[in-house]
Amino acid sequence: MLPVMFKNSWFPTEFEDFLNTDFMPRANVTAPAVNVKEDEKAYTMEVAAPGIKKEYCRVSINDEGNLSVAIENKFEHKHEDKGQHYLRREFSYSNYEQNYTLPDDVEKDKISAKVEDGVLTINLPKIEQKAKVSKAITIS
Repeated sequence: MLPVMFKNSWFPTEFEDFLNTDFMPRANVTAPAVNVKEDEKAYTMEVAAPGIKKEYCRVSINDEGNLSVAIENKFEHKHEDKGQHYLRREFSYSNYEQNYTLPDDVEKDKISAKVEDGVLTINLPKIEQKAKVSKAITIS
């Protein structure tokens, strides 16, 4: 079941107008896109993280045994024009953290992650299934 966002018609627009002003602008909050694929040996999660360095990513197993993914992005842009003595700074900060329940067949000790080309890739290897042994038992 996918989460669905909708506007509540019963929420008065006066409150919306009051909360969404120049003094209290509405935050544009979005979660990164996540792809999950599966093959015989592993699950692979791909989290969109454009422009993020690996130092700003954190992947761990929490106390409940769930996968915790955190991405923190700090950006500061300075533009200085010496001729007009003008200095402009733009700051941007975003923080994302999500916990994922892992399937029972994931080998938690062998989970690995890497950041490459704006994608955080998390490899979740499956527990190697032992071959099923079937044989007839002689009754004495």
